Formats: sequence, C-alpha cells, structure tokens
Amino acid sequence: MWLALISEWYPEHTFAPGALEAEIAEAERVLAAAFPAELRDLLRESNGVFGEFKLDVVWSTSSIVEANQRVRTAFADIFMPFDALLFFAGAGNGDYFGFPVVQGVCRPDVFVWNHEDDSRASIARDLRDYLERWADGRLKV
Repeated sequence: MWLALISEWYPEHTFAPGALEAEIAEAERVLAAAFPAELRDLLRESNGVFGEFKLDVVWSTSSIVEANQRVRTAFADIFMPFDALLFFAGAGNGDYFGFPVVQGVCRPDVFVWNHEDDSRASIARDLRDYLERWADGRLKV
C-alpha cells in the first residue's frame, strides 16, 4: 500500500527492502518509544524512502535511531529536551519532522521542529497526511 501511494507522490524516489520486525523493535527499544502503526507498516514495506539530494522523505530505522540519539545528546544543553519527539525525517534546512511521544508511545500526528528557534508545531494529522502535503507543496517549513 505505502509503496504505491508514495510512488504516485514521489515518482523519483527509491525504496529499500523492508525492515525486519526485529530492526523496528530494536529501534523502538533504543529510543524508548513505540512507533505509530503507520510508520511501522511503511518501514516493513521499505526501510526508508530515499529522495533526491540526500533528502529522504522517511529515514531508515538506523537513521531514525542515529538522528534521535544525536539530537538528544548533542543539543541537550541548548534546546528543550527531545525525548517527547521521535524524528523520522528532515526538511533539508535543518528542521526535523517527528511524532510526539507520550509515556513511551508515539501519537500519529506529525510535528516539525524548527532548529533556529527550537519551536515545535503540529503540521499534519498523521504520516499519510504529512507525505501527501509535503509532496504537493502544501507543507511549508
């Protein structure tokens, strides 16, 4: 389902083989956050959606872990804590897209983190809405 939809919206993007359930579970364990069902389903179909100019629409499980660990440690002294967000993609300008995490469970709505002012704003009701709005230009950051 996801690959067909994403191919319509992003015909130039490529896909990786799907993530194993164990890879997703390990990423969730390391980041202490249960991924939203939509993200889990997409990662099972393709372990990342890769775009032009190294701008991935959805990171692989390993990139999700790496990016979240990096911001949680490297930026700990200068920004609000990041434990309440699970980042899954970047906007290409330093901003990141993520799901809010409440008591270890990700909600399905998508937020954008602005790296310049540390603001966090709701921008899509779920992963599908994010992908569609980002593809057709309605999502601006």
